[in-house]
Amino acid sequence: MGTDSNSSGGGFQAPGLVLKALVLVGGALFLKRLRKSTTQWDHARVVAEALSGEKFSQEQACRDPDNYFNLRILTCPATDVVDGSQVLYFEQAFWRTPQKPFRQRFYMVKPCPREMRCDVELSSYAIRDAEVYKNFCDRMKDQRPKTEEVNEDIAEHLTTIHLSHCERGNRCLYKGSTPPGGFPNSWNGASHCTSELTIHKNGELQMWDRGYDDEENQVWGSKEGPYIFKPAPSSTYNEMFSPMNLTPTLNIRDEDKEGSYSMNE
Repeated sequence: MGTDSNSSGGGFQAPGLVLKALVLVGGALFLKRLRKSTTQWDHARVVAEALSGEKFSQEQACRDPDNYFNLRILTCPATDVVDGSQVLYFEQAFWRTPQKPFRQRFYMVKPCPREMRCDVELSSYAIRDAEVYKNFCDRMKDQRPKTEEVNEDIAEHLTTIHLSHCERGNRCLYKGSTPPGGFPNSWNGASHCTSELTIHKNGELQMWDRGYDDEENQVWGSKEGPYIFKPAPSSTYNEMFSPMNLTPTLNIRDEDKEGSYSMNE
């Protein structure tokens, strides 16, 4: 009886240990997937936050005025879409005329597909009625187009950059580019364009957009290197837009503005 009792106890103990092991393994796998999923969306959130705000290429323009203009970029959240992606509004203007942006885009920020070796997918889209969105970020929220209007105004897909988190010890936070071959583009005789983006930990952005014709000749974009946009301290910003520093604006035609930015070499 004692032997049978011991055998019986041992028999029940083994399945119990197996069950506990299965629960622990299953829980570990679940937590791993959960952490991975959370991390993917965390990457997207960090990129969206890093892109947002007001930044200038002032320092670069002062160092190399022959190749770079002092530009202002302004980005802010516009809406979220059903799959959780965040849509940002982006505009670019000469710093003296921020109320007259010459480039306007929607950015869609979301995690990279699982099959790709990257962390964040950043896609740019044309805006159906760009005039309505001028100075979107500078307006009070009740004066902006409503969420449903934003969703309806996301137009043609332009480019997609795949960003990866920089390895520890690097100055950058995220870095990436368009796929080889870039995306179709017909501006100024181009057949395709490429984009590179580096996000630094201090909020600095390095953006390099270039257009090429069928023979791979560069037909627009900076040839000297990327534009470097840095967040401006509030004091610098106030001084920059002080009436004492607003000298007469250059007479640049609207149709030449993007060309001035793109073909400034």
